[in-house]
Amino acid sequence: MARSTARKRALNTLYEADEKNQHILSLLEERVKEPGAQTPLPEYAIEIVRGVGERRNRIDKTLNRYSTGWKVGRMAVIDRNILRIAVWEILLNDEIPDKVAIDEAIALAKTYSDDEAIAFIHGLLSAVVADKDACLAKFNGEAQDSGDASEDASAEAGADSGATTDETAAE
Repeated sequence: MARSTARKRALNTLYEADEKNQHILSLLEERVKEPGAQTPLPEYAIEIVRGVGERRNRIDKTLNRYSTGWKVGRMAVIDRNILRIAVWEILLNDEIPDKVAIDEAIALAKTYSDDEAIAFIHGLLSAVVADKDACLAKFNGEAQDSGDASEDASAEAGADSGATTDETAAE
């Protein structure tokens, strides 16, 4: 199955978890065990959802850092989940070129969002890519700094979706 299709399926799963305020990884587990009327999730969709679910809080912190005027919690549900997928691909999936991650995010936004969101998504992701090394250092530093509760609380306040923790218990 094409990665574009897998991204759409991942977006559907992340959107559902966000809307239901359900833990991303528990919803993923449900979808893998019981796909329902849909075909089973493609492997790449599972990889995306698991990657975002395990690192959602850090991804949201990154989005908050590079977003101008809109914290993750204020973004439309669809837009923040498109951004989460793209940031995961840019920072944590070396198989996907940055330009492809941005192009795929824009394609999803063209299908599911509005023109203003497309420009916002493009600008935010371009800022992350332009500052990728510093962004990765900060991201990886946060991964090792488990004692920074104030940043976790700050990111949680900015993103009222999915889970109540960083969802990194598995890390």
